[in-house]
Amino acid sequence: MTTAAERLAALGLALPPVAAPVAAYVPAVRTGDYVYTSGQLPLVDGKLQATGKVGESVSPQEAAGLARVCALNALAAAAEAAGGLAAIARAVKVTGFVASAPGFTGQAQVVNGASELLIEVLGEAGRHARSAVGMAVLPLDAPVEVELIVEVWPGAGSGAPPGGEVA
Repeated sequence: MTTAAERLAALGLALPPVAAPVAAYVPAVRTGDYVYTSGQLPLVDGKLQATGKVGESVSPQEAAGLARVCALNALAAAAEAAGGLAAIARAVKVTGFVASAPGFTGQAQVVNGASELLIEVLGEAGRHARSAVGMAVLPLDAPVEVELIVEVWPGAGSGAPPGGEVA
């Protein structure tokens, strides 16, 4: 059985540092056995990877890759709040926001970039409920934003050993 950390490494990825908030909020909040992340933008090393509307200046394929970056950032924020990646039991819900050009209707395919990353990293525990929403504009003119809700192993991050490792 491979762990989420091993699958992440096999993909050639690592959890990035959690992005600093751009306003009055925190990147993630844990309550009970759940972590809720704030919307995460496609930032790499603090730099927005693209701007504009999907279906106009950003292709749907590029936007799906950006959604993948957002999901990695959300997973990093969730892991930090949970007490580490091993503390995450499963992905529960993804909400993806897509800055859409008029007439663009491929939001679900764009947000698949985020969903697929979570399944690749968390295995079956990465399958989740989801919403993919078209927006007129997003913060900093980002093409996509992703927020995540994860369930945490009972006792994880409290000093007790986690209930198990993601399969």
